[in-house]
Amino acid sequence: MKLLVVDDEGIVLESCRRVLESEGYSVTLAKSADEALGIIDKEDFSLLLMDLKMPHHDGIYLMRELKQRKKEIPIIVMSGYSTQETIAEADKMGATIFLPKPFTPDELMESIREISKRRESK
Repeated sequence: MKLLVVDDEGIVLESCRRVLESEGYSVTLAKSADEALGIIDKEDFSLLLMDLKMPHHDGIYLMRELKQRKKEIPIIVMSGYSTQETIAEADKMGATIFLPKPFTPDELMESIREISKRRESK
């Protein structure tokens, strides 16, 4: 499974990469929504893990752009801003799972397993 992780914090990117690669996933990292869009235009991914709050363009912008480009990718939104409004907005834009920061490696892997189960049941 090929995953794209988008976050403006290097420590989050590296932590996710380390956990996900140890579980056998192929991981690509992007530090911004714009960088992620450039990568997504060239490659296909099974899953997108992304931060909601990033400078310049945020995660909502990224989800909106993916919809316009008709890119159907399950999305795990990672955010330290887990208000009802933020969760509702991410859900409306197509987020599959909302994962509040900070999260543990186990919580991350459980979110990915949940998406895999949903895809298998379709």
